Amino acid sequence: MASAFPGHLGGLDLGLGGAFGPRGAVAEVGDGVARVVGLAGVGAEELVAFDSGALGMAYELEPERTGVVLLEGADRVCAGEGVAPLGRLPSLPVGADLLGRVLDPLGRPLDDRPDPAGERRAVFREAPHLTQRAPVERPLLTGVMVIDAAIPIGRGQRQLFVGDRNVGKTSLALDVVAAQRPGDVACVYVVVGQPMSRVLSIRESLQKSGAMGNTVVIASDSADPPGLQYLAPYAGATAAEWFRDQGRDALVVYDDLTKHADAYRELALLLGRPPGREAFPGDIFYIHAQLLERATALDARAGGGSVTALPLVETTESDISAYIPTNLISITDGQVYLDTALFERNRRPAVDVGRSVSRVGGAAQPSSMRAAARNLRITLSQFEALEALTRVGLDVDPATRQAVERGRILREVLRQPRFTVRTVSQQILALTAVGEGWLDGVAPVEAAQALWAGAERLGSEQPELAAALEAGTSLPAGGKERLRALLQLPGSK
Repeated sequence: MASAFPGHLGGLDLGLGGAFGPRGAVAEVGDGVARVVGLAGVGAEELVAFDSGALGMAYELEPERTGVVLLEGADRVCAGEGVAPLGRLPSLPVGADLLGRVLDPLGRPLDDRPDPAGERRAVFREAPHLTQRAPVERPLLTGVMVIDAAIPIGRGQRQLFVGDRNVGKTSLALDVVAAQRPGDVACVYVVVGQPMSRVLSIRESLQKSGAMGNTVVIASDSADPPGLQYLAPYAGATAAEWFRDQGRDALVVYDDLTKHADAYRELALLLGRPPGREAFPGDIFYIHAQLLERATALDARAGGGSVTALPLVETTESDISAYIPTNLISITDGQVYLDTALFERNRRPAVDVGRSVSRVGGAAQPSSMRAAARNLRITLSQFEALEALTRVGLDVDPATRQAVERGRILREVLRQPRFTVRTVSQQILALTAVGEGWLDGVAPVEAAQALWAGAERLGSEQPELAAALEAGTSLPAGGKERLRALLQLPGSK
């Protein structure tokens, strides 16, 4: 019987030159999955095409039937129609030409530009072997002072962003993407299970910040079948790995893995897999570990590139002990915790430094930054405790009062508007000014304004000093006095 399959489906070249094995037929279909009989030779995760033009992925291989996850045209599939294996796995095009594009997990354009061309790579790929990996030794500068100073991230690290809904996780991730320089770190932003309006908003934010030209957006919106949502993070990892394999550095953001886990749970239940805790299948930990293990730094013999992963996960009522957040915390190399109470008090970004940690990034922190920020976490922790004492009206000694005043200035200095990149030299100036007491006696808001005004002049008035700090070297002799001269402080209170 002649094949009725199209050779091109929504921008995806199926490359059909005949069936790759015996044809099957749909026994039943519904809710994004189909059960097919007759596909005896189909492989796991192999693409299959339906007579109606729909596309699916063989996922549950049973003796009598094959569970197929529908990826395209699910509403067109009906019982009795024919199905044929395509002999290949899900893939997408890769390469530098993808920068600036918005694509779905199979590489089909979601923008108004032509189909991307070039090499195609499978979305499911093995993580690099242990012998190919290198220690995390180079910093990934985010431009966000509270992260670079207190919770540093290294290239090749996996750092989790965790917090409740609407506390700024996506905004913080977009700030990090916007801080990466073209030609230095290529970015991949993966959107899973969000409304298309959210995808468009993310693209618009990247365009306004000038970062879209250095970013690939891989999106599967909430209207897509759960199978396509499930593929999205793997496609993003594949796009980032191309840059790594060229010896370059890449950053991939997964926004967010809570939606990815929900999509996988839906598929597993529809395919009849036994549910476990919170109805998630028993291998939910494995699939996220398999995904995040693909982010690493490679040694020089393997090309020397890196992929840094920033997965996002949503909590409910700040409960980080829930199943998916706990899994991801145990997989990743640290977490940035965003607190609802801080967000409601207009502390932006709402990062709780006390509950955040970076397990490997400190080794990659520039030495000049490490020296300036060495007591930052302790200072903030002590300040919170001392400020609580002053709120209840207790008398405190002058040293305690000074510590509280410096803590309030530091808290104001750590407040940062969106898409405002703080360079290493500017952050060192800020930390040094607070630690040395240069801003003592100045109201916190005025101190921060004077500080950042001086920081803007640092590159033009002290270019050699700024270059030395950016390179990670320690302050030269007389460096502190030259930094202090940049500050034009208002009168004391």
